[in-house]
Amino acid sequence: MAIPRLEAVTNLDTALSSSGPYDAVIAVGPKGAFDAIHPIATLLAQAAAIDKQGGTQLALYPAPELAGQRLIFSPTGPVTRDQDDARCFADAAGAGAQRARDAGSTRPLLIVAGFPADPLFEHGAEVCLLGALHGLWQPLEAREAHGEDNMEPVETIGFAAPVERLEEKVAFVKALELGRRLSRDMGGSEPERMSPPRMAEFCLEAFAGTKVSVEVLDDIELIQRDYPLLSAVARASFSVPRHHPRIVRLRYEPNAKPTQTLFFAGKGLSYDTGGADIKAGGHMAGMSRDKGGGASVAGFMRTIAELAPDNLAVVAEIGCVRNSIGADCFVSDEIITSHAGCRVRIGNTDAEGRLVLADLLSHLREEAARCENARVLSVATLTGHSGRAVGEYSIALDNRPARDLGISETLSRVGDLWGDAFDISRLRREDWAFVRPRTTADDILSCNNAPSTMTSRGHQFPMAFLAIASGLDRHGADSDGALPYTHIDIGGSFVGDGDWQHGKPTAAPVVALVAAFLK
Repeated sequence: MAIPRLEAVTNLDTALSSSGPYDAVIAVGPKGAFDAIHPIATLLAQAAAIDKQGGTQLALYPAPELAGQRLIFSPTGPVTRDQDDARCFADAAGAGAQRARDAGSTRPLLIVAGFPADPLFEHGAEVCLLGALHGLWQPLEAREAHGEDNMEPVETIGFAAPVERLEEKVAFVKALELGRRLSRDMGGSEPERMSPPRMAEFCLEAFAGTKVSVEVLDDIELIQRDYPLLSAVARASFSVPRHHPRIVRLRYEPNAKPTQTLFFAGKGLSYDTGGADIKAGGHMAGMSRDKGGGASVAGFMRTIAELAPDNLAVVAEIGCVRNSIGADCFVSDEIITSHAGCRVRIGNTDAEGRLVLADLLSHLREEAARCENARVLSVATLTGHSGRAVGEYSIALDNRPARDLGISETLSRVGDLWGDAFDISRLRREDWAFVRPRTTADDILSCNNAPSTMTSRGHQFPMAFLAIASGLDRHGADSDGALPYTHIDIGGSFVGDGDWQHGKPTAAPVVALVAAFLK
């Protein structure tokens, strides 16, 4: 899982030279951003003199004096309007990096300029470099079939930006990209390449030799006993060994006593057929991406492994499961007792992710209750409603203790600065009422029998279910052992362009989580 070598460039004249170490120049910025860099300004002026569109659209220009004798100019467009943020630079850098690669460059120099004097662009340089790296990523299956060097030929990226501590920023981006790459590879792969056992193997390989320990639970009898809701989802897969469920436990312990401990539950559905409530009408395509939450939890842990913070401990559980169809699949109306002792009536087998998360959260809850300054989070491509509600953004919802700490607000604030944006939702009393038991036979209803996209508050009420079914409702603001709990729905944000089958995985919300808890 190599990424290009990243080099912080401080001597721009040498780097720009045709005799320097780079073989192309990629210039990213708004109109006029490069007026002070003579060779680039001259080329852009010449282009504008013969073409009204010159300097306003992505283009490659012959440049005898510059590195590789070619200049790729990728303009951001306006950056000072109400709707503009640092993603303008990420998008332009991604397009520019792809154009340089397609031109044959393997060692491009990326120059960014023209950041507005606005706090919203405080981390514009890092967001720009992340955008270039995102643009260059190619799917894992393609790299394995055709070779890493053929699919991702860019070996080195030189990076120049008008910011202080550039080398430190470039090193931080490297750590972020290691996590994002793991997330994209794991979350974006097809269901056999990243079946539950192979997801576990992938994590073992990814964290080998790092400061993150990996434990894989593969004993079916133990999983059935300790993760009963998750096991119900996996039940139809038990007859196919290569689809057997796995629980992946990741743990990072700092050298010193941590001042805060994070507990993550990640939904890792290798494939979601919908089960007995089958996804009909072509809606099954793309459901191999339903493991995005687990993939991004793994990605976050990979960045943690690289940065090795000395004041933060992190524990994660990823439920790697296939929601298969078969004679033994679970069905609506079943009542299943969760790990936390909650009797769950199944309302819709296509609402399987919350069942997986509930058991994971219950295990994490027990450990979190023994820690000081614990924070509990779940991450999942949980509902289609999230994408209908806010489009291609992640959604954060807090319980009352987490809201008092401003966790969702922090994710929203740093997400804007780092190009990994969040919208904030609220858990309301109607959400708790929605999952109330309708009979004395059960304690909670998992879901109604309509799609989340057709259900009022379709991404909010699942958090109420998660809190009750996992036992986290016993740790609310009115308890002696309050636990801040934040649920993150990335149903709209994990795949770009709203194309679940073919879109590029975004690795949301790895960057925002790192920025929220480490910066």
